[in-house]
Amino acid sequence: MANGNYINQYITDTLENNYMPYAMSVIVSRAIPEIDGFKPAHRKLLYTMYKMGLLNGNRTKSTNVVGQTMKLNPHGDATIYETMVRLTRGNEALLHPFIDSKGNFGKVYSCAMAYAASRYTEVKLDSICSEVFKDIDKDNVDFVDNYDGTLKEPLLFPTTFPNILVTPNKGIAVGMASTICSFNLKEVCEATINYIKDANIDLKKFLKAPDFSTGGEIIYNESEIDKIYETGRGSFKVRAKYRYDKKNSVIEIFEIPYTTNIEAIIDKIIELVKGNKVKEINDVRNETDLNGLKIAIDIKKSADPEKIMSKLFKLTPLTDTFSCNFNILVKGSPRTIGIKSILDEWIDFRMDCVKRQTAFDLKKKSEKLHLLKGLEKILLDIDLAIKIIRETEEDSLVIPNLCDGFKIDLLQAEYVAEIKLRNLNKEYIIKQIKAIEELEEDIAKLEEVLRHESKVLKIIVEDLKRVSKKFGRDRKTDIVYEHEIKAISEDDFIEDYAINLFLTKENYLKKITSVSLQASMRVAAENKVKENDEIVESIVTTNRAEILLFSDKCNVYKIRCYDIPECKTSNIGEYLNNLLPMDSDEKIIKIVLSNEYKGYMLFGFENGKIAKINMASYYTKTMRKKLVNAYSDKAKLVGMLYIEKDDDIVLIRDLDKAMLINTSLIAEKQTKSSGGITIFNLKKNSFMTKMLLKEDFKAEDIEYYRASKINGTGHFISEKDKSENGFGGQLKFV
Repeated sequence: MANGNYINQYITDTLENNYMPYAMSVIVSRAIPEIDGFKPAHRKLLYTMYKMGLLNGNRTKSTNVVGQTMKLNPHGDATIYETMVRLTRGNEALLHPFIDSKGNFGKVYSCAMAYAASRYTEVKLDSICSEVFKDIDKDNVDFVDNYDGTLKEPLLFPTTFPNILVTPNKGIAVGMASTICSFNLKEVCEATINYIKDANIDLKKFLKAPDFSTGGEIIYNESEIDKIYETGRGSFKVRAKYRYDKKNSVIEIFEIPYTTNIEAIIDKIIELVKGNKVKEINDVRNETDLNGLKIAIDIKKSADPEKIMSKLFKLTPLTDTFSCNFNILVKGSPRTIGIKSILDEWIDFRMDCVKRQTAFDLKKKSEKLHLLKGLEKILLDIDLAIKIIRETEEDSLVIPNLCDGFKIDLLQAEYVAEIKLRNLNKEYIIKQIKAIEELEEDIAKLEEVLRHESKVLKIIVEDLKRVSKKFGRDRKTDIVYEHEIKAISEDDFIEDYAINLFLTKENYLKKITSVSLQASMRVAAENKVKENDEIVESIVTTNRAEILLFSDKCNVYKIRCYDIPECKTSNIGEYLNNLLPMDSDEKIIKIVLSNEYKGYMLFGFENGKIAKINMASYYTKTMRKKLVNAYSDKAKLVGMLYIEKDDDIVLIRDLDKAMLINTSLIAEKQTKSSGGITIFNLKKNSFMTKMLLKEDFKAEDIEYYRASKINGTGHFISEKDKSENGFGGQLKFV
């Protein structure tokens, strides 16, 4: 119903009428390759070059080809030239380039090496295109009108080999995408030949794994390869190849994964070096030249190159993942299929091409034989033919009179009438009779091919053998089996050494190597802190250790020591509010080593209760930086201890009483935020003020303070013990 200038319409109808045609156009006419291994843009460009005579001719300027291609491709010269660049030998994106190029076409492995403008470069079709266009003029594929109806172009190319598996393709359509890796041509041909002979073969025996123009090494996982071969979906890893120049202490990377580039690799290595993740590297640079790709990494003479490369394989794009999605247009419909299904579809397509080409040859030879049969009748009595022509008064009656005189049709009579007088000799007659015999033999063979599919398949196999022999090459990408690679953990990448951690009252954390600390002659004086700040806690550990930092807001923060920047004794350290996701007014009050989350945390509260929490409560599968409710906030915290196993601890009430107990008497709590159980019985206005390890309490007779059971009242502290422990003034939380 019309409403002013607007029409009410269901959104589903709008999508179906407007969006769906666009989506299908992108899927069918732009982004997804077909069974011949080409997208429409590729096909328009290569067919234009074929019609320009560039299969056997000399190179021509790329601009010329781009201009001619616009008769088939209306999307602009820039997109046409970009398509051309990827298909060239110079770009090195394909195992078997379709375009022989001269000039700078950039490199697939570098985003910084830009290709030259089309007016500077020259191109022609590479020799493998003879197999792409084989017999295309013999009606073996369908042709359609171009966008303005002035020219014809092929819907598909009659490729004599499964190019869909040899040429890598990537396309993003609307609602779907396609990513097809490349395989070795020789292996593809061999696999296809054997699959034609026996459909039950194990393809992996012949088609070992994908192969890329940039080389590298495939990390072979059989289950993943099986999944890709069967379903057309899955992923595998590819890593770079390198060699080590021991004389100059240089690692040279000369092949990289197809999915990355030089700049991404170098940028990541620089980032790791700056972040102190890889300390053995002195310099990294791009030394790619006319001889090929090379990334040079200068390392320290004492460094182990294999260990460094193990780090870089783990932490940089030197190992990258290729995700497969074999989405292919089959008879106009997108389908995600495995390799056997791809070969089935290609064989059906190729059989149709061969049959159509055979039918075309049969028709042409039959027409030729028909004409020669008429000539044969004439040659039996040449004198009569000459007499008929001589006695015919009108030129228009020559053909009818020959038809009547020799009982032949108009086509035969026309062919005979065009023969020159000089050809009516014995030699010519013998040649024509022999040609008839040869044509009859050829026609019989062609008819035999059309009658038997096995003959068609034999032709396909012969083509595959010829292509493999002529164009096949050894693999560029090596295969490394996953079980052969030494398993490495993240800890293997971390240099381990002794460190000291210092926590200050103002929330600063200093990480100083023990070597640096020992080198200082006046540690206390040189261990600098901010004005009015002081060190409240220090621990000795290693760079690989993981620590827990408990805050005054009942949170615990987890961090690995190697993630904490090192500093000198003369620096004030890292401000923890910048290092951790803390509130601005939150402070760290205790540092504890995780110790593989074994042991217990003890939390003492001023109400006389203690919570005994298993360290496993703070373990998480992922490295979560913050855990809330790390301990109870129901009462004021007066002490926090880590014990590896049950041990003796001392509890202090106010300034006058102490109690020695073994933690085995304290029941373990399952909840981190538990308020604990009562250990120290307190009078009104009395509080538990301190909790410390037995060895940290100085006593003349420590056993005097021992309680045989919990929930006790403790013993008065002797004056001497008070003095030894400095209980004369106000107690501080430790």
